[in-house]
Amino acid sequence: MMSGMEPAIAGLVGAGVALLCCIFAYVLVRGRDDWRRREAQRTADKASRELSDALHVLQSGALLVGPHDEILVVNQQGEALGLARGNRVGFANLLHKVREVRVLQQPYKGPVMREMRPGDERLELATSIAPMLDDNVLVIADDESTRKRVEAVRRDFVANISHELKTPIGAVSVLAEAIGAAKDDPAAVARFVDKMQLETTRLAELVNQIIELSRLQSEDPLLTREVLDITEVVREAISRSQERARQRGVSLILARTTEARVMGDRWQLADAVTNLVQNAINYSDERARVTLSVVATGADGDQFVEIKVSDNGIGIQPEDQERIFERFYRVDYGRSRRSGGTGLGLSIVRHIALAHGGSVRVWSRPGQGSTFTLQLPAYLGTHAASDIDIEEND
Repeated sequence: MMSGMEPAIAGLVGAGVALLCCIFAYVLVRGRDDWRRREAQRTADKASRELSDALHVLQSGALLVGPHDEILVVNQQGEALGLARGNRVGFANLLHKVREVRVLQQPYKGPVMREMRPGDERLELATSIAPMLDDNVLVIADDESTRKRVEAVRRDFVANISHELKTPIGAVSVLAEAIGAAKDDPAAVARFVDKMQLETTRLAELVNQIIELSRLQSEDPLLTREVLDITEVVREAISRSQERARQRGVSLILARTTEARVMGDRWQLADAVTNLVQNAINYSDERARVTLSVVATGADGDQFVEIKVSDNGIGIQPEDQERIFERFYRVDYGRSRRSGGTGLGLSIVRHIALAHGGSVRVWSRPGQGSTFTLQLPAYLGTHAASDIDIEEND
């Protein structure tokens, strides 16, 4: 009886051993598969983090869209361009292209228009949209509208320069011919030479201001940076303008100053104040006065220095006040020509103000005069706030 059971027991033992081997092999395979899955997930997570980090350092707008049109990653530039709204794609045209790329599994490179929304600017985006793994879609976008606006401004600038240069160059050419024709008339020659000198001076001033304006529109417009006593800058501008004021019988008065310093380029700031002073002289009647003042002000916890240039001249119409800081814009073209104005002075003032982190504004009423205010951030340095009398702006 026992001998008959031995083979059965042996068979059971063998089956148990085989089962254990199978279980062991299954555990090994399952563990290896789990390990591979975990490694793959770690690799995917690492790649995802690296992709996210890479997208965040791009200068272009970047957006990674998931398989259900959810936002996985959007960088700061992408948010600024409106590529995302919350956790969804920012606008319909872009969403349509994302879905199209996902379905076709073909990349798209071309323009995508962002629709107008209340308070939004219409944008033409230059995009590259590519399919990724797991039905994700990557979007890289740049604002094409800005480039086109810059190109349009550049074209207008070149056209305006050409027009403005033609006038003095043409005048010089005509005067040269007149001098040649009047060579036997010394009085006429002297008169034409005086006019030629005036036109060449105007031409040189125009060329210099064009060069200055072009440099101010560069990425780093400041040639030097130093701590400046703003009153010294104002006195320099007055000194530069004294001869023109004397010619027109205009009095220059430094009415009020306060101890204040700014960080910036001395000659640029002196140029800005000089342009404001000479603009006030040109648009004032003879024997009028132009008043300058330096005031320390505060607003929203920040401290500023304001240089005010006031005149009691002809004033500026409200519709012109919006445009006087545009290049080549003149309120009174004839008066500007007679005074040697180029139409670039106030535009240069605005660019210098912006380069120094400041601003320029105007108050004016026709027949009552104008006040231009150049506002710059105050440099406190070792001075405490209590060292400067500050007027809080309303």
